[in-house]
Amino acid sequence: MLSYSNLPIKITQALTSAELILEQQKRFIDQIAEINHRKVLKAFRDAKVSTYHLTGTTGYGLGDSGREALDKVMASIMGTEKAMVRHQFVSGTHAIASAIMGVLKPGDHFISVTGMPYDTLQQVIGINKVLPGSLTDLGITYDILPLSEDNTIQYQALDRLVTSKTKLFILQRSRGYEWRDSLSISQLAEFVSFAKKKYPEIDIFVDNCYGEFVEDKEPGDVGVDLLAGSLIKNPGGTLAPTGGYIAGRADLVQKAANRFTAPGISNEIGATLDNLRLLFQGLFISPLTVSEALKGAVFSAAFWQQLGFEVHPEPDAKRTDIIQGVKLQSREKMIAFCQGLQYGSPIDSLVLPLPSQMPGYTDEVIMAGGTFIQGATSEFSADGPLREPYAVYMQGAISHLYVKQANILAALMLQEKNLL
Repeated sequence: MLSYSNLPIKITQALTSAELILEQQKRFIDQIAEINHRKVLKAFRDAKVSTYHLTGTTGYGLGDSGREALDKVMASIMGTEKAMVRHQFVSGTHAIASAIMGVLKPGDHFISVTGMPYDTLQQVIGINKVLPGSLTDLGITYDILPLSEDNTIQYQALDRLVTSKTKLFILQRSRGYEWRDSLSISQLAEFVSFAKKKYPEIDIFVDNCYGEFVEDKEPGDVGVDLLAGSLIKNPGGTLAPTGGYIAGRADLVQKAANRFTAPGISNEIGATLDNLRLLFQGLFISPLTVSEALKGAVFSAAFWQQLGFEVHPEPDAKRTDIIQGVKLQSREKMIAFCQGLQYGSPIDSLVLPLPSQMPGYTDEVIMAGGTFIQGATSEFSADGPLREPYAVYMQGAISHLYVKQANILAALMLQEKNLL
């Protein structure tokens, strides 16, 4: 059993320092969580969610009032006209791809204005390798606008990339596997204000993964046209067994739905089976689980910084997503870190994570996280590509106390292998 009384002095000192720093941050995190709790409760009340909305349907799912109510709740929370929440989305990437491919047509052009998209979306676009069915394969062109050195959007450079065929600006809210700040709601609002004045005919899409409920507003609240995310990340509340969502302007959500199912079917059918209760319940408690993830991230940042590692964000930074990066600087440290973290998991603690190829990734990836829902980064996990600077990215928490113990075990694994 893990005992804090017999830890090595270096780890004990890091633990004590991290706990003090977390105490200083808790009040602000709880204030944001309370605002989001009120928002979610209001959305449930406004949609008049009742017991019969939790039962689900089979077959075509015709007349599924629970599905319709859940869509209304999500639209309200995201500050948008319309939303579709579906367990049939296999991942956040699937939801994002459905949204983008629903809006764009062959011959169209889009710009990623926050730099290189996340690894799995690079495959959807056709960056480096043109896969069948990718955007590039369909005749859709793109440009990547890198962020500036201070991690801000390069507004002045945008003019050189916009053409008469540009139909969409894409922004990624989280840092992904990049060692940079994530995008804040205030930055999104600034870009929306700029783009709507200068390029009113170009729609704005946001990959909202890892950002939901971290701040007191969502992208729809500041005028974003379309957004998407995963239910096994923030808005699933650690309970959603699978799925994703798309939200935004009604006509754009309709186009995305046509891509997701088929024209004429759109979002009007689709059996919910036995999933509705978990999707409603997970969404309802997600402000709480996100606040726990943020507390875990603050602790992790302070703990590993005290142990001498570079972290991002720093412990006292304003959080705009739930991801916490730790730069380990070597393959061996990265593997040991993940193996120690896995040992602190409630499920598959006996499993030894090793680097491997994964669908959608170009580099080997190592992942740790014994979660009740496979791959649910809402629960707590750590992963990263085996490439310089050998950084691991942690996210999620059912409880920040669980995160604390997992981090201690990761540090003990590094020490056992003489890597600390």
